[in-house]
Amino acid sequence: MSEATTIPTQTAPARTTPQTAPASAATSPAHTGPSRRTDLTVRTLQIVLALFLAVASAGPKLVGHSSAADSFDTIGFGDWFMYLTGVLEVAGAVALLIPVLSGVSAIALIGLMIGAFITQLTVFDGENALTPVIFLALFAVVAWVRRQRTAEFVALVRSRI
Repeated sequence: MSEATTIPTQTAPARTTPQTAPASAATSPAHTGPSRRTDLTVRTLQIVLALFLAVASAGPKLVGHSSAADSFDTIGFGDWFMYLTGVLEVAGAVALLIPVLSGVSAIALIGLMIGAFITQLTVFDGENALTPVIFLALFAVVAWVRRQRTAEFVALVRSRI
């Protein structure tokens, strides 16, 4: 004596779903950031630049090494300017490693490299003038790739004012 089970054949009411965007539009926002490869490459560049700035460039200035002191004596601004430049380089190096500050830092360091280039041309007769130009170009790459981070930083600052 088995009982036959019947399955009700009621149909469920049709569900209405809102129109969804095509899959390609849903996965790609209006402004996409850098590709993963570009992001990793520029992040590596930022780390290398930060290490160079903090160790090789700012280090001798902050400890008052004779090579740095002699150069700044030739410039004519004295030791205070050497220490200021070293502090600015360390601050820029640290800021390069902080994601929201990386683009702004690169822009500020471009300004520092412009000053170094002008100093190399006017005080040292262009002896090492290519060095700040190379670093300026590298900082420009970082600033360009991190431009979205710069916009985020500007929006953050404006929202706090």
